[in-house]
Amino acid sequence: MTSITIHSLRDAIHEARNVTVFTGAGISTESGIPDFRSPGGVWSRMKPIYFQDFLASEDRRREAWTRVFSGAAGWTGAKPNSGHFAIAELVRQGKVGAVITQNVDNLHQDSGVPTDKVIELHGNASYATCLECGLRYELETLRGPFIERGKIPTCDDCGGIVKTATISFGQPMPPEPMARAEAATLACDLFLVLGSSLVVFPAAGFPLLAKRNGARLVIVNREPTDQDPFADLVLCDEIGRIMAEIQPRIEPDASIG
Repeated sequence: MTSITIHSLRDAIHEARNVTVFTGAGISTESGIPDFRSPGGVWSRMKPIYFQDFLASEDRRREAWTRVFSGAAGWTGAKPNSGHFAIAELVRQGKVGAVITQNVDNLHQDSGVPTDKVIELHGNASYATCLECGLRYELETLRGPFIERGKIPTCDDCGGIVKTATISFGQPMPPEPMARAEAATLACDLFLVLGSSLVVFPAAGFPLLAKRNGARLVIVNREPTDQDPFADLVLCDEIGRIMAEIQPRIEPDASIG
């Protein structure tokens, strides 16, 4: 990574009025959270439980909750890294208006990004919700009954099925986060991709939408992506190292309310 490239990224962020950050698994693997699809990733170690199977089978629900409370998937319990903290600082400065994430690990919120600034396309693994009424449940309140008595979580209010607040295979993408992500994409003048391979659609369509709408597109990822030819700047490197290096030189900007 040359100093010229670092300087170009720093300038792009400094010159932007409204940055939308788009994060994928690559930012969280630096905190020790496994990704989904690479060798050694989550789905190479265990098969995903499809949404319809979760609904239809008590055995599959029990298996899913066993994975949650054993930590088998490894999606929770990690700490934010320098990349997360750099984004949080840019949000604090008013430079970043929204953080769109494909991750479910809650690390953006843990790093200090306000919840209303984080758009979670694939949900959140750190809590659960009732699929019928939407009531939220903290995992710790569900852990004891499941571990001690084998009680599969159901809703105290309506009796509905309770599931971690992630979007499973076969589960419809929630329209509200997708709409918010589209609005944030169209509102920005710099779309900054951090740690996404940009292969999972419809989420991977947002960078190109931003580019078509006139925003600059910057991609930081360890490996090349299919969208690199469309980007104004591409950096193949560790996200935490890059963001930590540019952070001290970024000037506060109050252009975003």
